[in-house]
Amino acid sequence: MGAIEKDGYTLYCTALFFNSEGRYLGKHRKVMPTSLERCIWGFGDGSTIPVYDTPIGKLGAAICWENRMPLYRTALYGKGVELYCAPTADGSKEWQSSMMHIAMEGGCFVLSACQFCQRKDFPAHVDHLFTDWYDDQHDEAIVSQGGSVIISPLGKVLAGPNFESEGLITADLDLGDIARAKLYFDVVGHYSKPDVFNLTVNEHPKKPVTFVSKTVKAEDGSESKEK
Repeated sequence: MGAIEKDGYTLYCTALFFNSEGRYLGKHRKVMPTSLERCIWGFGDGSTIPVYDTPIGKLGAAICWENRMPLYRTALYGKGVELYCAPTADGSKEWQSSMMHIAMEGGCFVLSACQFCQRKDFPAHVDHLFTDWYDDQHDEAIVSQGGSVIISPLGKVLAGPNFESEGLITADLDLGDIARAKLYFDVVGHYSKPDVFNLTVNEHPKKPVTFVSKTVKAEDGSESKEK
């Protein structure tokens, strides 16, 4: 689930993970907001790049144009992602090509959800600037054209892309396709070249303030922490 997370006075573009019973598993904060998003959202760090082992497969996510970051994708591949979620606002045809490439590169199922919005979905306001896909700027005009899609590790489109309307797309996933795909290409396995290329991922949280405590010995010999 996509969300805008507030931490103190900073906003983050965040993907939230839940299990099939609705229990919260954790989150991923977008590590690199795109273009003018940097005026609004903070930057995530390596501490929230999870891949969760669930009963239906190993689940991870890359948000919007994080999917264009080869090293970020490689971090997810290195954690064994099988269900690669790609929530986005990019409704372009080129995005579909990226999703196809990632599915085959990572040997994983790609599930990309893209919002479908029309002018009428927004409050009326004279200062709104819309980037309509069409010139007829009326209430039914499409602002974000969707394109949700599910693609298999073998490069087969299993559902979508849906550019027509709001809707849910579903597909039956044969997890055996992961092994079939990686028999030929395993980007972090037999098709890697670690003697030439390698990636180091810093998973430590980057905090602006760190408090270091020291031990103080009292007259009675007891010890306490002083900040």
